[in-house]
Formats: sequence, structure tokens, C-alpha cells
Amino acid sequence: MRESVRTTLAAVLLAGGIACYAQQGGLVQNASARQSLSLNGPWKIIVDPYEAGYYDFHQHPIPDGGLGANRVPAGKSDKLELTFLPESATLQVPGDWNTQKPEFLWYEGTIWYQREFQYAKRPGRRLFLWFGAANYQAIVFLNGKKLGQHEGGFTPFEFEVTGAVRDGVNAVVVKVDDQRHPDAVPPNMTDWWNYGGLTRDVKLIDVPETFVQDYFVQFEKGSLNRVAGWVRLDGARKRQRVVIRIPESSASATVETDDSGYARFAFDANVIPWSPENPKLYDVRVEAETDSVEERIGFRTIETKGQKILLNGKPVFLRGVSIHAEAPIRAGRVFSEGDATVLLTWAKEMGCNFVRLAHYPHDEAMTRTADRLGLLVWSEVPVYWAVQWENPVAYANAEQQLATMIERDHNRASVIFWSMANETPLGDARTRFLASLAAKARSLDSTRLITAATLTHYSDPSTIAIDDPLGQYLDVIGCNEYIGWYDGAPTKADHVNFTTVYDKPMAISEFGAEAPYGRHGDDDTVWTEEFQANVYRHQIPMLQRIPFLQGMTAWILVDFRCPRRPLAGIQDYYNRKGLFSDRGQKKQAYYVLRDYYRSLAAGK
Repeated sequence: MRESVRTTLAAVLLAGGIACYAQQGGLVQNASARQSLSLNGPWKIIVDPYEAGYYDFHQHPIPDGGLGANRVPAGKSDKLELTFLPESATLQVPGDWNTQKPEFLWYEGTIWYQREFQYAKRPGRRLFLWFGAANYQAIVFLNGKKLGQHEGGFTPFEFEVTGAVRDGVNAVVVKVDDQRHPDAVPPNMTDWWNYGGLTRDVKLIDVPETFVQDYFVQFEKGSLNRVAGWVRLDGARKRQRVVIRIPESSASATVETDDSGYARFAFDANVIPWSPENPKLYDVRVEAETDSVEERIGFRTIETKGQKILLNGKPVFLRGVSIHAEAPIRAGRVFSEGDATVLLTWAKEMGCNFVRLAHYPHDEAMTRTADRLGLLVWSEVPVYWAVQWENPVAYANAEQQLATMIERDHNRASVIFWSMANETPLGDARTRFLASLAAKARSLDSTRLITAATLTHYSDPSTIAIDDPLGQYLDVIGCNEYIGWYDGAPTKADHVNFTTVYDKPMAISEFGAEAPYGRHGDDDTVWTEEFQANVYRHQIPMLQRIPFLQGMTAWILVDFRCPRRPLAGIQDYYNRKGLFSDRGQKKQAYYVLRDYYRSLAAGK
């Protein structure tokens, strides 16, 4: 199956550079606002570690799709070893399988999902089977026929099923495989838990024959009173009159779409700029002749000027923290507005105006909640550590995930950074790969800033040099550093300074130390809350000495599961760098950073 998935990706050539991969089609924008049938809830499952439901014993794909054909015994003499039965086990969707059943905690491989649903078709409507995410590879069948496949564990995907849905009972079957591979994105070595399954919402979306497929509505770049963007229709009647309205401000524009269903617009609008201090959102309506859609959108500008970051034309310092998409208390992948509200409220109460959503696109609930609560967002694709830089299929995969992330969230005021990568090793192939991703991001969205979390090096024993060649392709340079933890004692920070070859702003994208909640000792004893807090106390004065520093995201808000952290009685397969424990308990370092951020917010 893996090779068949690979061959569906567009060919990408690595010849003195990397050609851009053109994404095919587009998702239904703002899926949550569309008329739909939720397919969340219990799905029958079959655990299939040998993939016997897809391959025969010579490793050839089963011609009829195997378990995807959803066959049931035709009579008492019909023997089927692999079939979904009334007594089959179930898993809840959305949700990862690892935290739903103890025996699945460490499982990596294939699980088949099956769900039946009733539907009454209506004439003049189109249907899309939409998945918020499936980690990592998914092959989807409807009523015994293969719809297609998707690779990438953190981005939405869909299939048009207008002609495949039947009146009455329908059955969806999904083969989900979360095995890690060195040519994947992310590759087989990461520093977080590999949660498998249908981890986000699944729904059947119902739209008119010609519908508003996508739209982009934001401030014109550099303006605080002019809204600009575009709209795209999909269907037979591509030429239509479309009105874009912001009723609260009495502003609107009317355009005519062309033969491809596309039109650009720009109009003056008296709206209050969105900011962390005042996260004002407006109802925006996009009204075509055959369809209309509405959502809440904030308007703001983000740009750089020299070594400053400007939000709505004014300098802003980013007081931030990194977050993994792992739910506190219950554990497992974040998939709901409730999960998002807990995590982002904790960040907000700590004095943050900024969060780094590491190291992959989080659920849409996170970015929409950030819009509502007033938190600026760094959003990232999982180009992580040792990606296969010269593999054109890996590049196509990365670019597809980047394009889908941007497509889904390009109307979110909270998102100010598209991040290309995290802690990638230096090399010409790596720089070409990431430079091409940056160019692709700018071609899709010129209104946001491009960044990446780079590694630092010392030019002398007390000077960290910011000179990664990737920096020339970034708007804001992210740097991870762990002085006091992986790099010397906490007091080393007292004597370290930073230099840069770029006239660009920098954000420290990671720093911190590990300590289980409730483990105590003196300031010099590692793995204690006191040691972790001491690292923060020495970090803050060092960061204050960096003249081009315009933001920081501590690593990390909450402890999270990680197979690379086995230390018994201390880590127990958790990364313990959280300011909160996985149970929501505040460590001493939390208060150090909270007090500093509150003083910054107060202008001290």
C-alpha cells in the first residue's frame, strides 16, 4: 500500500533546486459551517498488524479491496475470516486508539474502521466525505468501492461521493496505518507520541451543485481599513455574481466570477483590528447566486520592519509558550473545542499573547479558539529533524501538508506565522527543500510571515551566532536553545550573548528543562522543580540582553507522552518539560515565567 500511496503524489524534480508541487483540487472551506451529517461516534474496528485485510499471503493487494469491500457472509456456508460482525470491538471517533484501550497504547500498524449511516439523497446537491485527520495513512472505501487514499496525519482531506452515496444504508470503511517510515513527513524519529486512528471529526458534507468552495477575506497587506481577498466557486455554474458582506460595518463588495469560478475583490471597511488585547471578530458572509456561507473572521496586519515585528502597524513582543496537541488530564490527541479552550486558557492566564502549535498542524478547534481568546499563533508542518531532503516524494508530501494547512486556516486572524520546519540539520539539500517550501507558502498567502525553528551554534565560548543559511528565506528567525539543560549549567546563561548576520527579528522558539511535578531538591539538583525554575530565572536575563529578540516560546505548556523518555520514576515515557504536569498541576517554573510575562504586559 505504501508505494501505491506514494505514486499518487505529483512528480517533483530535484535539479539544482526543488520544483513546486501543485496541489490538486481544494477542500470545502469552513466545513464546520456546512450542512452535514456527523459520522462521529462508535466505529467497529478490526486490528490488522499483518495487513491481512488488504494483502494476500504473497503480499499482493486483494483485488476486491479486502476488508474495504465490506463483505458479509451470504449464508451459513459462506466462510469469511475477515469481516465486521455485530459483536466487533469499537473505537470512538474522533479519538486516537492508543488511549482508548490499554492494549493499544504502544500499537503501531493498521486498524480497520467501519461505520454505517442512513441517508436520504436530495436532487441538486453534492456530497463530500470529509475527514479532519487520520494518522498517518488512510485508504477509504464507501459501499465496497475504493474512494482513494491520503497520507499525512494532521491535515484534513475529503472525497466527493455524490454518486456513491445510496438512499438508505451506507457503509464507510477506512484502513488507517500509523507505522513510522524514514521517507515520511514526519520521518520515523520524532519526539512525541505516535497517536494512531481517526483522530478528528468525520462528516458527510452536503452543498449545492455549485457552491462557494473557498474564500480569503483579510486586510489588504499594510492596510487597516481596506479588506481584500478572493472567492472561488466549484460546480457547473462557475460564472456568478458574488457579494462579500461584513454587516456590522455596513461594508460589502460585489464581484463576478470568471469561467474558472474565481474572482478577486477589495473594499473599504471600518472594522476594529483584531489583537490579543481585543480579539474582535466579525460575521462575514459570502453570498453567491447558488450558495452562501458565513463565519467569524478577525482582521489584522502582521509584518516586519528591520528587527521588529509589527502587529497592526505597532511593535509587538511575543510572550509565548509551545503546545503539543495532547489533551491534559484525559491524555490523547486534542480534537474538541473543550480541549483547545483548556490549553489556550492556561496559556492566556500565564500572560501569553502567543503560542507555538508544535510540531504539526493542530486541530482547527485550536486556531478558531485562539481567534476567540486572543492568542497569536505559530502554525507548523511536521518537517522535523532528519527528513529525506533529496527525496522528491518526501518534498511533495511536505508541500501538500503545507498547502492544506494554509488552505484550512488562511482566514484565521490568530495565525501570524507559517513555520517550515523544526531543528533540521544544515546542508545544501535541506536549505533548497525548505526555501522551496517558503516560496510555496508565500505564493499561497503573502499576508503572513514565514519562520522555522533553527538550531544555534557558538562562534566562541560565550557567543551564539545566528547565521543559518535558511535565514535569508525567512521573515522571522526561530531558534531553539537549551542552556541550562542540554547545554551547560543554568548559570552559563549569565555569560552568553547572541549575534546575528540578519537584519530580521528573532524568536527563541524553545528553551526549558525537565522536572516531574512534586519532585523537589535544591537549585542544583536536576529533575527537580527547583532546578527547572532556576533555569528559567537565568534564561530571562539572558534573553533580555538580545537586542533583536522579538518573542519567545518556552518549551512547553504541558508534559506530554514520548517514547524517547523512558527514565523510570522520573520521565516514565513523558517529556517533563511542561510548566504544567499532564494532570494540570503548576510547577514552580510556571510562576517564574508568569511573573515575567505579566511584567512585560504591564510595560515594565
